[in-house]
Order: sequence, then structure tokens, then C-alpha cells
Amino acid sequence: MTFLQDQRLQLHRGLIENRTLSLNSAGIASMADKNSPSSVKIAREIAGALGVQVSDDKKLDGQTVGGNFEAAVKTFLESTFLAFQHLRPGQWRVFNVGSARVRKYLGDYEPYTHLYELAEVVKKNPELEAVLGNGYVISPDVIVTRTPEPDDVINNGSDLIDAGVARQTIIREANARHLPASEILHAIVSCKWTIRSDRAQNIRSEALNLMRNRKGRLPHIVALTAEPTPSRLASIALGTGDIDMVYHLALPELMEAVDRVGGDTAKSLIHTMVEGQR
Repeated sequence: MTFLQDQRLQLHRGLIENRTLSLNSAGIASMADKNSPSSVKIAREIAGALGVQVSDDKKLDGQTVGGNFEAAVKTFLESTFLAFQHLRPGQWRVFNVGSARVRKYLGDYEPYTHLYELAEVVKKNPELEAVLGNGYVISPDVIVTRTPEPDDVINNGSDLIDAGVARQTIIREANARHLPASEILHAIVSCKWTIRSDRAQNIRSEALNLMRNRKGRLPHIVALTAEPTPSRLASIALGTGDIDMVYHLALPELMEAVDRVGGDTAKSLIHTMVEGQR
């Protein structure tokens, strides 16, 4: 078994052990919409493929499920992303900031540090929020950041830069307005255990706010979900521009489940999304 296969197994096993991923005696998996027969059938197939055992333990509440999912994604990303550091050198860190359940400003990170200053102004002058709205308030779930590098690391034994050049780039620690330098936001992962119409809209709204409020390169914006229904996945996956990619907790198992018990439309949708790299 490869390292990546093992980490995937650990991800699923952890979600099963803490009952985030569960299956009750009625055959309804925890990510299924019990009011949708197709959702129930597909989710049951996925749960079976992942080795979920039937249990009549009380289903976890939505907030607990969401928190567990975010924590599991953070752990998985931290172990796998850092293992491939030879392909992407640098000082990388993964945070589960959504677990705080507070209004979290991305002003701690580049290219959004200006939002911290804006938030401070609004805090002192609450009436400004009526004018500005709250589009600058972005509460991510899981983020990947990179630490700016000191000059000796950038130069790597050569004379590539000095105090007279490259004085604006954020990758250079010496250019920071204060120390420690703000970390650079590399990726934002929106974790949604399931997708309903309101959640699909939230994902797109968050992505648009990230685009509009940045001062610099846009971080990667992706969504991760355990949603079993292809039509609901399509609500955020089809099209381009809002988010880079939608990832599924168990994509091979989902595709096999849809091929076995899904309708023709569901089969067409799932293959369209995968083959279209969405």
C-alpha cells in the first residue's frame, strides 16, 4: 500500500470511528438526504464500499459533523501535502480556522492583510458597515499557507537579490511591514459535508468575495464534500470561474455507486464532471 492510499484509508477510518460517517438500520447513511431516494441509494453504496457498519447510535448534529469533517481534512492535507514538499519546496502550514466558529478575517494573511485594517476601522465606526456591507468578512474552513523566506534562503548561496531589488514581492521576508511576516495564503478549502441549495450559493459567494477583496494573486479555491447526489455536486462543479475544483471524500466509490444504482442523468452528470476536470 502506498503512502497516499494509507492516508486516504486513515481519513475514512477516522470519520467512521467518530461516527461522522455512519449508517443506520434503515440503510440511511449520514451524508444522505433521507427525503431523496436516489441520495439514499447512492450514499448507502458508498458507505458499504468504505466499510461502514450498521449502527443505531444517535446521529451527530450538523455542527459536530462539520467540525469533525474540517478537522479530518486538515489532518489529511497536513500529512499528504507536506510529504510532497520535494515537488513544491517551502515552509508550508495547514490550519483549520473554521473550528473557531467566529467571524474570522483573512487579514492575517497575504494578499488580504488590508482587510484587517478595514475591520479595525469598521469596529471603531460601526455605522460604516451599513455602507460597506460585510463582503470583506470571510470565514474559511481549512487553509494552506506559505511562510515568506529570508534572503539567504532565496539567494541559496548565490547573489540573486540584495537590498536594492525585489523590494515588493511578498515571498521575501525582508519586505514585510512588520515581523513576523504575514504568511501567504496558498489555498482555501471549503468543507461541506453535504450540499443543499443554500450551501452551494455560500460556496460561490465566498469565492467571489475572495476574488474581489484580494490585493495580489488569488489563492487556490476548492471545495471538498461527501455529497452523494450528482445533481447537487453539479450545482457547484459545473462551469468555470468561481472555484478551481470540487473534490469528493470518496470519488471512486461515488462513481461506482452511481454506475450501479444511479439513473441515466446521474451517470451522465458524474462522468461529465470528472472528464471535464471539475
